[in-house]
Amino acid sequence: MPDPQLCSEEEIATLVQRFYARVRRDEQLGPIFNARIHDWPAHEAKLCDFWSSALRGTRRFHGTPMPLHAALPGLTAVLFSHWLQLFDETAATLPNTALRERVSHLAHRIAGSLWYGYQLANPATETSTGLQELTP
Repeated sequence: MPDPQLCSEEEIATLVQRFYARVRRDEQLGPIFNARIHDWPAHEAKLCDFWSSALRGTRRFHGTPMPLHAALPGLTAVLFSHWLQLFDETAATLPNTALRERVSHLAHRIAGSLWYGYQLANPATETSTGLQELTP
């Protein structure tokens, strides 16, 4: 359940900024993200709204991430797992223990859902690496 007391908006912004700085530099994920995101400040603001809604219950996020992710060509469970690894490593640097645990748990659930939706939308997707590897 979202909890307004779990964390501050500043903690969410710190997580989002640190994480996507790592993603932009990453050899595997950087090219995928950098080819599609042309306004990083706007994208990070949207992601802050998403995490604020998910973690604090602010209801600021309005959007449908599933179709956007399902339309990306060539995603694999390995890429989703790598995204989660970077996310968990970034979250582990946060001093707020409750936030670290909650955001990591949510990120794994969301990645599993997005991967499942991606496979449904892209039936030719390699499925030998499945959802079980996306959960903590």
